[in-house]
Amino acid sequence: MSRSRVALLGLGLLLMLLLYLGLPGPPEQTSWLWGNPNVTVVAGLTPGNSPIFYREVRPLHRAHRVEVVLLHGKAFNSHTWERLGTLQLLSQKGYRAVALDLPGFGNSAPSEEARTEAGRAELLQRVLRDLKVHNAVLVSPSLSGHYSLPFLMRSHQQLHGFVPIAPTSTRNYTQEQFWVVKTPTLILYGELDRVLARESLQQLRHLPNHSVVKLRAAGHACYLHKPQDFHVALLSFLDHLL
Repeated sequence: MSRSRVALLGLGLLLMLLLYLGLPGPPEQTSWLWGNPNVTVVAGLTPGNSPIFYREVRPLHRAHRVEVVLLHGKAFNSHTWERLGTLQLLSQKGYRAVALDLPGFGNSAPSEEARTEAGRAELLQRVLRDLKVHNAVLVSPSLSGHYSLPFLMRSHQQLHGFVPIAPTSTRNYTQEQFWVVKTPTLILYGELDRVLARESLQQLRHLPNHSVVKLRAAGHACYLHKPQDFHVALLSFLDHLL
């Protein structure tokens, strides 16, 4: 191969490298329509040192001030609420809804902040602030109680409602600490969940402003086993908050 050809080949490879390095990275936020021109779906990362991935539905015409924030259990992530149809249903009813990937799950990286109880409460507070959520109803299944309960104890005045679904960490708090929380609460659990549901129910019953719904023939992830019953109970609770 002649020197001129080698030089041209080298120049071409250099140009390709420069073009590659100059290309913009993946966008931090993307949006698309969900087969419904009145609903916009947004997915992206919150700002800050420990960004959290989120999925959000924004109805064009919001019917309610209440905003629903959905956490997830150990084997799941924010995409669970999309597959289940919860995000779509809430948007159809005029609610803004946001589903989060907790640190180390889905598209969210692990976070040093999540190592302590105070850090987890602060992380959740920061995410709500970054996403401009002002009238949150927090839906918290299973593992996510590790985040929602510290937040509830410290910042329950910021919550419009709370929907625990057999959450972990209820034993970390006393009866007196639960008594202080006046947030309207819907305690949801599956009839066949005979371990964590019973343990958490025993503690959560000390919340003074609560109601209880048991989903028949459903296990720990009762919202997956009985999605229609879950959605009916959730929407009924939201309607009573208005």
